[in-house]
Amino acid sequence: MDSNEPPRAKIAADVDAPDKVLYGLTFRQLAILAVGAVAFYSFYQAVGRHMPAPVLVVAGVLIGGTAFGLAVGRRDGQSLDVWLLAALRHGHAPKALTDRDPTPAVLPDWAPEAVGKPVVPAPLRLPAQTVAADGQITTDTGSTAIVATTTVNLALRTPAEQAGLVDGFGRWCNSLTTATQVVVSAQPVDIAARADHLRAAADRLPHPALAGACTDHAAFLDSLADSRDPLRRQVLVVTTSTDTAGNAARRSADDTARALTALGVTAQPLEAGAVGAALAAAVDPFRTAAPGARATTDTPITVRRSP
Repeated sequence: MDSNEPPRAKIAADVDAPDKVLYGLTFRQLAILAVGAVAFYSFYQAVGRHMPAPVLVVAGVLIGGTAFGLAVGRRDGQSLDVWLLAALRHGHAPKALTDRDPTPAVLPDWAPEAVGKPVVPAPLRLPAQTVAADGQITTDTGSTAIVATTTVNLALRTPAEQAGLVDGFGRWCNSLTTATQVVVSAQPVDIAARADHLRAAADRLPHPALAGACTDHAAFLDSLADSRDPLRRQVLVVTTSTDTAGNAARRSADDTARALTALGVTAQPLEAGAVGAALAAAVDPFRTAAPGARATTDTPITVRRSP
């Protein structure tokens, strides 16, 4: 091996996977199998002596198969027991939510009576309470800030440059003291709206050549919107803090932006309007994102009327 060649190490894709304890099974899986074994033993002690052997074999296969399926089965990236518990909680959770007073209003005398059991919506409790002007989000457990970043192409770098980038990314990871999440998403882009904006701005350009180029580009965007479904990739780094009074999350976001900028990416902490747009896209990722920022919760919305 060349001593000048940067060292390489393989890292498991799921670094949070629990450790294997016995026979390639985790402690959680062994506990589920142990519960199944205890259940079959209790069943045998209770009625096993009074039942024929084939019935005991069938009961053992059913109990053992259920326990084994719960232990090793997976669905949607989760173990089967966790997935079933989540499905059970979802089944008992209220389906109708509201951000207003859930007390039903009194109907007037002329209104027809409702048929069936009335559905009273439950209060909607969102994790985000307020969004400050600097983009810091106040939650029930602390505060959160968001950093938007670009990406780097490691395939176009030399081995030495790749090692330097990985080393810098590792230093940033080691500097984190609170929970940090990296969110990579792809969202549809409404380029038809951008084409309309360019077409409207072409009349205000000072030279006919510029106006013609702007109109041609708008026509190109229209043809692209008709023939393709363009997507944009968004990379967000979410920093958190347990401090709700100070600006710890915002300071952590600034430190993250500086550390990632040193790696050659463009990183920028989001302000209140951009945070609102990011939250709206996260709530409804399949809707085409509107260009520009979103108004914050305490910003009055006005309508400008042309004279």
